[in-house]
Amino acid sequence: MKLLAHLDEQLALLQQRGLQRRLRIGSSACGPHMQVDGRSIVAFASNDYLGLAAHPRVMAAMREGVELYGAGAGASHLISGHSKAHAALESALAEFLTAHITQARALYFGSGYLANIGVLTALVAAHPVEETTIFSADLNHASIIDGCRLSRATTKLYAHQDMAQLARLLSESTATQKIVVTDSVFSMDGTLADLPSMLALCEQHQAWLVIDDAHGFGCLGADGAGVLQHFGLSSPHLIYMGTLGKAAGVGGAFIAAHQSVCEWLLQRARSYIYTTASPPAMAHALLTSLYLIASEEGRQRRTHLASLIAQWHKDLHLQQWQRMPSHTAIQPILLGDNQTAVAAAQALYAQGLWVPAIRPPTVPAGTARLRVSLSAAHSHEQVAHLIARLQVLEGELPC
Repeated sequence: MKLLAHLDEQLALLQQRGLQRRLRIGSSACGPHMQVDGRSIVAFASNDYLGLAAHPRVMAAMREGVELYGAGAGASHLISGHSKAHAALESALAEFLTAHITQARALYFGSGYLANIGVLTALVAAHPVEETTIFSADLNHASIIDGCRLSRATTKLYAHQDMAQLARLLSESTATQKIVVTDSVFSMDGTLADLPSMLALCEQHQAWLVIDDAHGFGCLGADGAGVLQHFGLSSPHLIYMGTLGKAAGVGGAFIAAHQSVCEWLLQRARSYIYTTASPPAMAHALLTSLYLIASEEGRQRRTHLASLIAQWHKDLHLQQWQRMPSHTAIQPILLGDNQTAVAAAQALYAQGLWVPAIRPPTVPAGTARLRVSLSAAHSHEQVAHLIARLQVLEGELPC
């Protein structure tokens, strides 16, 4: 069959270019020690930054949620799927961010992807499409890119961290509605967006600032309230997305914004309206996650994570590979070549260390890398072991 033959040819090309991905099968809880593909491994691959995915209290809350609400929601939120657990979680999230968002309200989505698509398309739908321009960072996550495309609004890209270019684009725009959208912590670089400067520009030009804090929520800020707390930001211009399957350890995502914004999303965000609500048990478990994030235990976990990041910066010395300048839990090592990145990841895996190779189109061509994810559940000994193996491996692989 010609159609299948063509797909097989394309798959072979991916393999030749070092771009074919593969699934690994885990048979244990997410954590530093995992059973993957039938073997024991030390994982530096997940986004479980605070080690809550297998926290006994979170697991107990999930079991309790199943007993209270069953296994599934049964329908979308606006039909019959919005449970007491969903409502309680949304209320708790709004309260958690109330110091940063004027008249805060929150909506719980099935994933960060759905949240980003929903907020961008719904905001654009509030005006005739030709009256809106979106200003998007060129390294933004795929969910933001797809949200921009689906909205059908004019989208202008600005270079990573180039605030002068963003200011110029905003000044030149005659759009009725301006939307600036950015990752907070860039997921493949680990760098932080200059959000104070961006918010100042948005207030000056009467623009929305949509922040995807997938990799900051729970990790940054004294209480884990993410980049808004980290930078001390507060404004009615803010629309904040946080994911709940990374530092929070469970799943789903939320939008927090002024109550009028969230009411509009409730009415017009298709990815919220036209999908079955997440299981209420997840929302019930997330109430415990949120409590832990803001508690003294959460602060201790963030302190330990910070000490692991400091250890990484102090002890990892590379001669040819490049440690990228990140001060977050995401610590990429730039190798450049796809095949070299794959070979490095495979060599580490053979030694019992799971570090994924990240290649295009996830990152720009020529910037393939190893993406090390540190977690509060890791020990200093585990990080030291990875550092030692990387320094040996660098000398063994061709540049």
